[in-house]
Amino acid sequence: MDLRRKLSILADAAKYDASCASSGTTRRDSLSGRGIGSTEGAICHSYAPDGRCISLLKILLTNACAFDCLYCVNRSSSNVPRARFTVAEVVDLTLDFYRRNYIEGLFLSSGIIRSPDYTMEQVVAVARTLRTEHAFRGYIHLKTIPDASPELLAEAGLYADRLSINIELPSETSLKTLAPEKDVRAIRRSMGRMRARIEEAQAEKRAPAFAPAGQSTQMIVGADGMDDRTILATSANLYGAYRLKRVYYSAFSPIPDASRLLPPEPPPLVREHRLYQADWLMRFYGFEPKEIVAEGEGNLALHMDPKLAWALRNRARFPLDVNRAEKGELLRVPGFGRTAVERIIAARRVRAVRLEDLTRLKVPLAKAMPFIVCADHRPGALLDRTDLEVRLAPKPRQLELAL
Repeated sequence: MDLRRKLSILADAAKYDASCASSGTTRRDSLSGRGIGSTEGAICHSYAPDGRCISLLKILLTNACAFDCLYCVNRSSSNVPRARFTVAEVVDLTLDFYRRNYIEGLFLSSGIIRSPDYTMEQVVAVARTLRTEHAFRGYIHLKTIPDASPELLAEAGLYADRLSINIELPSETSLKTLAPEKDVRAIRRSMGRMRARIEEAQAEKRAPAFAPAGQSTQMIVGADGMDDRTILATSANLYGAYRLKRVYYSAFSPIPDASRLLPPEPPPLVREHRLYQADWLMRFYGFEPKEIVAEGEGNLALHMDPKLAWALRNRARFPLDVNRAEKGELLRVPGFGRTAVERIIAARRVRAVRLEDLTRLKVPLAKAMPFIVCADHRPGALLDRTDLEVRLAPKPRQLELAL
């Protein structure tokens, strides 16, 4: 099989993995004249029409796989064309694409062939060759293999900017049903080992860098019956237990010849979007998962963002005085972002904040006004209106035609 055909198959097979964002690594460049590549400046991303990141050279080493995970298009029983790169082919492709300014790094994952250790050895060999033989300074994200030996994980972290391992599904029960060959305990053991290595490297200044952009994972949404409350609780546990940089959510995509255990239709993409918004609230706005999803509802509202939905359920906590409220309280006001809150706090040290100040901060006033008091505004009975949710929820829009 020629290289172009392999690239077509293995790049297409990799598109289902959403966890390829690149950020937060150390600065490297080749200005000294040695090596190739750089991580300085922003690593650019472009996005496919379905929202997938395609900026890095995002490929699988092979889409052949010994496992038969029901949700995976590359499962062993799937009738799809198979291909496999050699280590040298991936290295040459990465260097060639980089020299042409097509990419700024490599995202490499793989199906599992022969054994987890054999597959991981091949993945690590790509990164080792790029770093040690070609002095490649660009970004490398390696997807690690569940059950690979600790020694291979330790070596992978020396060459990769980011390591990741997919938790796949939000509950152990779902994983046993849809991917019985995968072991959630083995996945969590690998996450624990990576966390320990990362923290050891951060604690010792002279220690070699180990995955400086941290570790991440991905969860498939909508392949099982788990609701958003369960998904967010799992994410909160992963952030707390393993200090993950990110949990990525990937809406389930129906695959050919799928099992009857899988839903025939994908979940709405807006569900994935709401989960990312909720994830943001947990990481940067101090929300707990049980606050974000209403008790007894299970799933996030699709017609409005989770912060607005929370505020409407908790009207008794509003209105907040913009000139007196604590930072943590202001962060819970719909429409108030972190930057706006910082600037409000800075501004009110000088004078009382008014609506025109919020306008200059580009705060969406229509969304925020029912929940705030400021020098020239009081919401009055607005918070008590029964139609407030209808007034604040985004209006449905007709999609534009691509003429």
